[in-house]
Amino acid sequence: MKKLLIANRGEIACRIIRTCRELGIQTVAVYSEADQDLPFVREADEAVWIGPAPVAQSYLNMEAILEAAKKTGADAVHPGYGLLSENGEFARKVEKTGLTFVGPPANVITQMGDKVTARQRMMEAGVPVIPGTEGVQHLEEAIQHAKEIGWPVMLKASAGGGGIGMQVVKSEEALKQSFASAQGRAQAYFGDSTLYMERFVESPRHVEVQIIADGKGKTLHLFERECSIQRRNQKVLEESPSPSIRQETREALYRAAVKAAEAVGYVGAGTVEFLVDANERFYFLEMNTRLQVEHPVTEMVTSLDLVALQLEVAEGKALSFDQSDVRSMGHAMEYRIYAEDPERFLPSPGTLEVFHPPQGEGIRVDAGVETGSKVTPYYDPMIAKCVVYAETREETIIRSKKALDAFAISGIKSNVPLLKKILDQPEFIQGQYNTLLLSKPLQSNKR
Repeated sequence: MKKLLIANRGEIACRIIRTCRELGIQTVAVYSEADQDLPFVREADEAVWIGPAPVAQSYLNMEAILEAAKKTGADAVHPGYGLLSENGEFARKVEKTGLTFVGPPANVITQMGDKVTARQRMMEAGVPVIPGTEGVQHLEEAIQHAKEIGWPVMLKASAGGGGIGMQVVKSEEALKQSFASAQGRAQAYFGDSTLYMERFVESPRHVEVQIIADGKGKTLHLFERECSIQRRNQKVLEESPSPSIRQETREALYRAAVKAAEAVGYVGAGTVEFLVDANERFYFLEMNTRLQVEHPVTEMVTSLDLVALQLEVAEGKALSFDQSDVRSMGHAMEYRIYAEDPERFLPSPGTLEVFHPPQGEGIRVDAGVETGSKVTPYYDPMIAKCVVYAETREETIIRSKKALDAFAISGIKSNVPLLKKILDQPEFIQGQYNTLLLSKPLQSNKR
């Protein structure tokens, strides 16, 4: 691999460029009109304009991206996360052009991207799944399935992801009122109105396992990340290791994740996500067939470079280490920095008059902006990630408070005040929290 086109933008593009520079691989950035002045465009060896600001005309324009690869002589494509990263059609088109796709085979992306198919494959592999349905198209069958599963149920888009369109339904009457609108959202967001239902797991924890597979018979886990701090089913803060699950549960999660990956012939870096109930019974939730936003958490505790591993596997190389060689040391937390009003949870576009991230021992900031950057309303409002590491969880929390206090952002509103408030919650301090923490009013900052 000599030249890599990054079919993404912002922070993750900068992140991939950094590893490529260390490996001596040239990089090509693609950018929209709205992003022409962002750091990733300048940091890449080459940059190609691919269209106007709307994603449909730029970052989702497969033909424009592939033409940029051809024009620059790139021999590989890294999709990053979001956008086209879990689009099987894009992966197939990349492969057909003779380029290397940095990710799993297209058929794996397609299988695991369809929640019904993924669920079936996991059941066949013996991975625990939440009691639920196959694809549902009609209200009458949805009502019958719900009665069999038991109320409450979670209504989801079969082709969906990222928490979009998920809805808890507690009664037959509520299902009647919600079904048509849920189908409409599924069609609007994913181009497929098919829904499916699962039993709603009360007060769950969301725990995911990072895996890496080389396609040559070796699939390894790289430990777990706790992702239960969520707002509207969107992750806000992640940490590793999980602060409260038992070691026997941890080991069982690792085995299930590896089994899930092997069952679908997975190649590359991926994440298997689980819901864990109050009794530590766990259930397969989904598989992310890409690099995760929160991958730096794993990198901090294992000292591995996941992007470098992705590139090695994509080149056809075997993993140079075994499961016994991987260690998880210390504790890491990642804070997603969003350009949003922390009170109303609405995006806050504008010009960053000041963007000064914290520095120091155990602090890593992956940013896609700088002072003077314009935060536009066209894309995800995450502008950076602050990752903090220390030997113990308690020390990581203390260091995190100092890091967030030192984060200087002006010109837009950010969610830093919310992140600081989370660190003061008794449930978080004790590590005894679940996905409902942000669904209730938080205690005011004590500092």
